Amino acid sequence: MNGNVAPSGARESRGWSVAYWLFQILGWGGYVAVGLAMILPQAGPQPVILVGYGLFFFYSIGLSHALRRLISNREWLSLSPGQAALRLFVAALVLGIILAGLIIVVQALWTWSSPFAVGARFFLVMLTSTLTAALFWTAAYTGSAALIRARQARQNALTLELGMREARLLALEAQLAPHFLFNCLNSLRGMIVENPGQAQDMVTRLANILRHNLLRDSSPSQTLGEQIEFTTDYLALESVRFEERLRTRFTVAADTRACIIPAMLLQTLVENAIKHGIAHLPDSGEIAITTRFEDSMLVITVENTGALASSPKGSTRVGMKNLRERLRVLHGPGATLELTETGKGMVCATVRIPGLAVK
Repeated sequence: MNGNVAPSGARESRGWSVAYWLFQILGWGGYVAVGLAMILPQAGPQPVILVGYGLFFFYSIGLSHALRRLISNREWLSLSPGQAALRLFVAALVLGIILAGLIIVVQALWTWSSPFAVGARFFLVMLTSTLTAALFWTAAYTGSAALIRARQARQNALTLELGMREARLLALEAQLAPHFLFNCLNSLRGMIVENPGQAQDMVTRLANILRHNLLRDSSPSQTLGEQIEFTTDYLALESVRFEERLRTRFTVAADTRACIIPAMLLQTLVENAIKHGIAHLPDSGEIAITTRFEDSMLVITVENTGALASSPKGSTRVGMKNLRERLRVLHGPGATLELTETGKGMVCATVRIPGLAVK
């Protein structure tokens, strides 16, 4: 007699509706079967007994379903525990009394006798039995409904959290894209007068980069291989501006290219290396990009010539702040980004993302 249905305010799924009616039939059917098993060996298959239990099966399902509707429409399960328990207990008592009364009435109508002719003992036995069944049904219904409400609350919380994460990722990525475009256009402005040919090449490369951004989907993640191709174009664009002052080196493990990482992660690290490292050097400098697996973690390092102290005062490092936040949102607290000096005139940005190693 388990009313395993969706709580008030929630739309029943087809599966829960089927389960509810299945348990209604099996529950009250089981009650009827137990009752017949106890009575028939003593009284025999009398028509009044068989008809009475048959009718009981149908009106018990109808009355318990009416109680379920009352609980749902009045939203008793949304009340405080004390208020809900009191209403449910009284409703179960009323249901049990009605069921017992119907048993007596059906028997009186079948035998054309007074309902009071059954005697107090028979009535008390029926009342105890139906009250027990009604209380059990109510407890089973409210228990299963509470479990469904809790599960739905968890699903709603998860949906809300995913929506908030997506909104935050889109906001962070919106900050990064204009920042990158501004730097490219600023570099292009300086080249138009000095070297028109190189400016034309920069426009072509910039168009490739913009096309890449426009054609990719809105997912907050990309494969590492896609980002390496994008970063290669970006560094080629910057090499035009820095000429011989910028050297680049890639050491990419082949099995890391398929890893999914935050969009624009690699480009942000490279842009930071140029802005806070290469751009402040009087001589040439190098940017070295390395990817590998280490202890079941994807490790990405971007090294550049320079020192941490060379970053201009007042720098907000918005790109790195956003990148740390995006790593946390997408990969959890185990994903880290560290900036260190190697002691050899190099600054190293190291990203570690757990759980991406190829099994």
